[in-house]
Amino acid sequence: MTLEQLFQSNPYEMKAEDKKKMMFQEISSLTKLHRERCEPYENINKALPAQHEEGMIEDLPFLPVRLFKLAELRSVEKEAVIKTLTSSGTTSQVVSRIFLDKETSLFQTKALVTIVKSYLGNQRLPMIIVDSPNVIKDRTSFSARGAGIMGLINFGRNHFYLLNESMEINWEGLEQFLEAHKGQEILLFGFTFMVWKYFYKAALEQNKKISLGKSILIHSGGWKKLLDEAVDNETFKSRIKDQLGIERIHNFYGMVEQVGSIFMECEHGRLHTPSFADLLVRDPQTLEVLPNGEQGIIQVMSLLPRSYPGHNLLTEDLGTILGEDNCPCGRHGKSFVVHGRLPAAELRGCSDTHAFDSGGNNGNTSSQI
Repeated sequence: MTLEQLFQSNPYEMKAEDKKKMMFQEISSLTKLHRERCEPYENINKALPAQHEEGMIEDLPFLPVRLFKLAELRSVEKEAVIKTLTSSGTTSQVVSRIFLDKETSLFQTKALVTIVKSYLGNQRLPMIIVDSPNVIKDRTSFSARGAGIMGLINFGRNHFYLLNESMEINWEGLEQFLEAHKGQEILLFGFTFMVWKYFYKAALEQNKKISLGKSILIHSGGWKKLLDEAVDNETFKSRIKDQLGIERIHNFYGMVEQVGSIFMECEHGRLHTPSFADLLVRDPQTLEVLPNGEQGIIQVMSLLPRSYPGHNLLTEDLGTILGEDNCPCGRHGKSFVVHGRLPAAELRGCSDTHAFDSGGNNGNTSSQI
């Protein structure tokens, strides 16, 4: 099945055995392509042990995601780059740079549409973006926050940016927006910590109860600070429902190094791998692949990256695979949970490094989006 065929089909219909064969073939092919087109990637591969011949995806070479902070990894000529994405970092941290050409950018858009449509349907909904419009002013260079907004903005209409430059809610504008779309389903998108701090907490502090019951919230990233406040996923959902009236809430796991290949949370609180992406979990000490049910470092694979070697990456996040093709929601593919960052990994939660949390500096946001 070609990538275009995958984009046209249900992203959660492929069964494990078929997907295993397809992923091995495609990731192998992408490894060869990037070895031919990206000299630093080829040099890294030359230093690795020879690949096994058994056709096992776990034996294919992967890159630590941190390498994108240390080297310019690009598989196309500079002239072909139409957009550069940057990961998180405070002003003292080095950020990752991800180079996109037209083909890769298009694949990312199509993949995202395929995934999100399977949750939202085909209708574009009135949309509230829990952010400021300033974050997407430069259309050629995005932080992860900007990339996330630009990816999800296509699923909405009559877009309303909830926050101003000072990260304060435009209450009057919100009231007008809700009045104009009374009785309609509304789509909200924002990064997890920003939704919590700048929307939920602001509403709570000002004693404003908002009725957004016929709505759906999609959010991601910035869990580190929430966990520090003893706010887990279930607490987040219950508090948001109580204060803002939102009942349908979906978290997703993703990163700027693999934009488009997001892992959406289903109705049962499990994250899911779509047909064009997969993951493994490895032991933090030995890097051996762990069986389902055991916690380790998440390795993510995506069929989308063509302009940079981001198709097979070892993250700095801990997770557990819960099962495959057996989630109660009926979606095929692996289902998993993310537990947080490796203890020694630098902080880069999606809005953990938001500018207004670091003395007003215009820092970037997380590569986990």
